[in-house]
Amino acid sequence: MDKVFSADGTAIAFEQQGAGPVVVLVGGAFMARGDSAELAGLLTEHFTVITYDRRGRGDSGDNPAYEVQREIEDLYALIEGPGGGSAMVFGMSSGAVLALEATARGNAVSRLALYEPPFVTDDSRPPLPADYVEHLTELVAREAYGDAAAYFMTAAVGLPAEVVAAMRQAPFWAGMEAAARTLPHDGQIMGDTMSGRPLPTDRWASVTVPVLVGSGDAGAPHMLAGARELAAAGGNFTLRVFPGEEHAIDPKVLAPALVDFFGGEHTA
Repeated sequence: MDKVFSADGTAIAFEQQGAGPVVVLVGGAFMARGDSAELAGLLTEHFTVITYDRRGRGDSGDNPAYEVQREIEDLYALIEGPGGGSAMVFGMSSGAVLALEATARGNAVSRLALYEPPFVTDDSRPPLPADYVEHLTELVAREAYGDAAAYFMTAAVGLPAEVVAAMRQAPFWAGMEAAARTLPHDGQIMGDTMSGRPLPTDRWASVTVPVLVGSGDAGAPHMLAGARELAAAGGNFTLRVFPGEEHAIDPKVLAPALVDFFGGEHTA
């Protein structure tokens, strides 16, 4: 593990392995760098792979005055430091939207791959409550991390309350509570893209690099619907549907697609 310092001085913990062109992996809600270890390992034969703890998670620091721009600066600190100034980026779930925003606001990302940004753009599931981020922030401020994680799993993920109640008794729940303080961050990154309304047509118009938008066809219908809508944003966006896969895609299925997309003229 090593650390890089973001623009506001926050230390961001990362690991780097492999050789070749640089790929940075951006995790979604609850994810720390270790959660991408299997995917990273499958990519290291072809690339230098950077995994990191998003701010407030794992070994990374935090700043109580959160803004989405701070997380974009974190990613750019990794690209400009250990990444050597330019990198390809893969984002998972809300991390996909963070990576998309970072690409739209800068020019250091050369190729971008996304898997199931959790947009809600139709009526296939209920939209997020209007006060979703506000309520999450209130729970975190009271250090009610278990309740915050449970609220995320019901309101954002859409699991039944009785399923989440059972999850709270499982050994893995402690890890979810530990990361729950950053759930409002993911809510701010998503903005109004889980409102049940179509995506804004010009929000990512400045993204001109090749973009791969992936989704499974065996998970929640709104995930595939949102991926299709994003992929229609421009000629540089390409949709890839993974048969039989859900939101937790098998890294052994995802890795070959990323190697193919990130390869070509980028392969050393």
